[in-house]
Amino acid sequence: MNKKLAAALSGGAVLMLVLSGCGGDDGNKVDDWAKTFCDSAKPQIQKRANANQLIISTAADSKPATIQAADSKAFADIAAADRALAKAVESAGTPPVDNGEKIKQDAVKQLNATAAAYDDLKQQVDALDTADQQKFADGLKTVSDNLAKIQNMDQAAIAKLQSGELGQAMAKQPGCQTPKASVPPSPQGGSEG
Repeated sequence: MNKKLAAALSGGAVLMLVLSGCGGDDGNKVDDWAKTFCDSAKPQIQKRANANQLIISTAADSKPATIQAADSKAFADIAAADRALAKAVESAGTPPVDNGEKIKQDAVKQLNATAAAYDDLKQQVDALDTADQQKFADGLKTVSDNLAKIQNMDQAAIAKLQSGELGQAMAKQPGCQTPKASVPPSPQGGSEG
């Protein structure tokens, strides 16, 4: 069951890929804005990558309590990262592009909304009955379905930022590159019981 959740979360990796697209040379003001945002966003992008890896690395055959703990922590981390990304957008100021203020406001609003949605997912996971394998699996499926909806919101929040010359400028910034997760996969095998 956790493989479905992991598959849904891998869609969240698209968010990171969105920030690391290809780009060309554009104006200095746009590059400056992108650098300001990406420098602030880098730790949050890393936190999201680590959270996604935590869920993916928690095998479907793990005990319900292990899956619950991993998912709960990951959702809390993603919510915190989205809030911090919203602050990073605000701190960077209005992007020097057409409709920059609206792009900024929309991204902040959507990132904060997805943070709240991930908080709700955390509460859903925390409420699952880990003593009953079937109830847990059924509840996890509901969480997975809700996660897929949230990821669409998440991707939309960043899509406007990464469009046009702003996206090209962000793609050149090291802080917006897709990081490798620093959470080691959990060991699997007979000794873990």
